[in-house]
Amino acid sequence: MTADEIRGKTHGTAPVPLSVLDLVTVGAGRTATDALRTSVALARQAEDRGFHRYWVAEHHSMPGVASSSPAVILAHLAAHTTRVRLGSGGVMLPNHAPLVIAEQFGTLEAMAPGRVDLGLGRAPGTDGATAAALRRSARLHEGADDFPEQLAELTRFLDDDFPDGHPYRRIHAVPGPIQGTSPGGVQSPHRPPIWLLGSSGFSARLAGELGLPFAFAHHFSARNTIPALDLYRETFRPSAVLDAPYALIGVSALAADDEKEARRQVRAAALNMVRLRTGRPGLVPTPEEAEAYRFSAVEQDFIDSWNADVVHGTVDEVRTRLDDLHKRTGADELMLTSHAHSPDLRLRSYELIADAYDLPRVPRTDGDR
Repeated sequence: MTADEIRGKTHGTAPVPLSVLDLVTVGAGRTATDALRTSVALARQAEDRGFHRYWVAEHHSMPGVASSSPAVILAHLAAHTTRVRLGSGGVMLPNHAPLVIAEQFGTLEAMAPGRVDLGLGRAPGTDGATAAALRRSARLHEGADDFPEQLAELTRFLDDDFPDGHPYRRIHAVPGPIQGTSPGGVQSPHRPPIWLLGSSGFSARLAGELGLPFAFAHHFSARNTIPALDLYRETFRPSAVLDAPYALIGVSALAADDEKEARRQVRAAALNMVRLRTGRPGLVPTPEEAEAYRFSAVEQDFIDSWNADVVHGTVDEVRTRLDDLHKRTGADELMLTSHAHSPDLRLRSYELIADAYDLPRVPRTDGDR
């Protein structure tokens, strides 16, 4: 693993590398199968248009989000792509045994050598009851509090370097380095780089202290973006992984040929968030349903605040706001996530943004899937 496997490449006139975050959203009237087909189409489009990486986020018990199993989805995407980096944005470490994650991502690395990222979060990615069911424990705070220890354990499984005398010294994550040190063994030189994800200062500080790349969830914690990035940079210590900080931010962005249509889609996504925040999660509603919905004063305040951080409108408006966001935050990479009921509009949004920044069209060869 080298810094080159972490740092993205800038294409066209984009100020920094552009990437994609996918929640595999399921709209009303559509199935999870439909959503996964859209994800394949979007991953292939991202690859063809020079987006650097394509991440999938872990969420649970949300009818409108079909990304409960990132490793399974990434394996599917690996079968349909050849160049774009694939990763988790992220896997919620306290929900899983570190050995299981090391095995899953070792398997993904074997499927797509040199292009797998392992992004880790400490939140549950769901409500407390669902988290308790996932972890088979009601002591949820312990998972978050133990995150640094879980991270250290996972790293040792990935590197196969538990010290002598450790109870896990003779346990090996397979696929992994043990195969290269076995008689006759040959092992890939790549190991999925670990990223820490966060929406507050905890992971920012930890990523800085460990010299790891950091991804901040600007798309749902915009007020904390600059303080968290500042903290990451202030606490950064050079490591074997990185000699300087590298931070990306997740940005909710939707460009459309028609500004009105962008607003309609964003309003529908905002209604979905209102329902989620009030304990009524469901499928992403249609724009027509959102237009007919009468928001209370409190709900309207929420969506006004929420939509203020969603970069949406015509592609010129979107590009201007993305450029401004980059200037304000100094982010090393922008990872765009689009929330819309229409899969065609989501695909069109990324195409418009790619065109706005003159991202290259990379032709597929006979070897491409």
